[in-house]
Amino acid sequence: MKYLCLIYDDEKTFGTMPKAEMDAFMGEYRAFTESTKKSGHYLGGHQLQPVHTATTIRSRGGKVSTTDGPFAETKEQLGGFYLIEARDLNDAIQVAQRIPSARTGSIEVRPIVEPRG
Repeated sequence: MKYLCLIYDDEKTFGTMPKAEMDAFMGEYRAFTESTKKSGHYLGGHQLQPVHTATTIRSRGGKVSTTDGPFAETKEQLGGFYLIEARDLNDAIQVAQRIPSARTGSIEVRPIVEPRG
């Protein structure tokens, strides 16, 4: 079964983190990615640009509107994701708890709806 692991963190934290600490943190991400590839869990993943680059769209009554930035102000922002293959939710949680941002923010684990066909 496929699961999407959404990574939420406070972007401001990374702007104030000393370079050596940030380099170590990103090194943990590279190691995590490599380990999930080796274990067969990894299907994909990407870091996202900061929230100030986001655009939110809405379509109401045939009219489309756009707003700069994320939909809502929150303490933590969506910063990236991993798409993983796992036996079940418990296996997905075991993988997701190793994502470095689980210590500084939160990881939302959601099953993917597979297309029927």
